[in-house]
Amino acid sequence: MKQLLPCLIVAASFAASSPARAADAPPAGVVNLMSSASVEVAKDWMTATLSVTRDGPDANAVQSGLKQALDTALAEARKVAKPGQVEVQTGNFSMFPRYSKSGPISGWQGSAELVIEGRDMLAISQLVGRVGSMTVARVMYGLSREQREKAEGDVAAQAIVRYRAKAAEYARQFGYSAYAIREVNVSTNEPQMGSPMQVMRNRAMASSAEEALPVEAGKALVTVNVNGSVQLSK
Repeated sequence: MKQLLPCLIVAASFAASSPARAADAPPAGVVNLMSSASVEVAKDWMTATLSVTRDGPDANAVQSGLKQALDTALAEARKVAKPGQVEVQTGNFSMFPRYSKSGPISGWQGSAELVIEGRDMLAISQLVGRVGSMTVARVMYGLSREQREKAEGDVAAQAIVRYRAKAAEYARQFGYSAYAIREVNVSTNEPQMGSPMQVMRNRAMASSAEEALPVEAGKALVTVNVNGSVQLSK
């Protein structure tokens, strides 16, 4: 009897593990699918960042110069500011020391930014040309929240229709009569705000302080992806 005990234990262990292995087996008739849809949308949002730099031996004088340039630009921008159309906010304001070769501080450098953004690209471009106390650091174009959400809603509907059509077609090809969605995930891309080439070109073209900034917003590609799995049934 003592010799049979190990065999009984092994058999019992095998019997206990069999249901777990069966439960881990993937269900039959499950297909993983993916679909997508895209649309090009005209960019309707412009962001122009103006900057100014100052340097000198005295930190207070450098800071005062930056503040004066920023206040002058703000005063001009506030004349045309309008929610959603031309919005104005201050950006980075920084100060840091310059060191001589021997170690001690030899002077100070600082910079300040003013960010102007909105849908009224013509007004923003004209405003940038009138601000003489700061220069253009970068310009970016993108989609407003409303434009992006509308485009995503339209494209999502297309991607979902394609997903369902693909599921029905696969069910037919595999000899099934119906399907049920097990799980599904819908994701969208984030359109980029312009490109380095656009920024550098616009910066060069806006060298004259009294000229409006040339505007060419272009288009953004909005893509929605739908992926998941469906259960095919007879």
